[in-house]
Amino acid sequence: MLKAAEEAGFDLLLSTDKNIKYQQNLKGRRIAILILGNPQRPAVHRYIDRIVAAVNAATPGSYVEVEIPFD
Repeated sequence: MLKAAEEAGFDLLLSTDKNIKYQQNLKGRRIAILILGNPQRPAVHRYIDRIVAAVNAATPGSYVEVEIPFD
């Protein structure tokens, strides 16, 4: 999936799969990976500023987890 996304020209992958860093070799990737710590939409909405900041700060090959508390 990561290779296909890079080949298609995507700059960033947004996911809630925290295991991606253990399941995939991320070394040498061009795509930035952003992981949301909580997939529940109400929580995502409350922390949208944090998510937008992380997207804007993403660089090629970076991996960032955005912590979003479970309420």
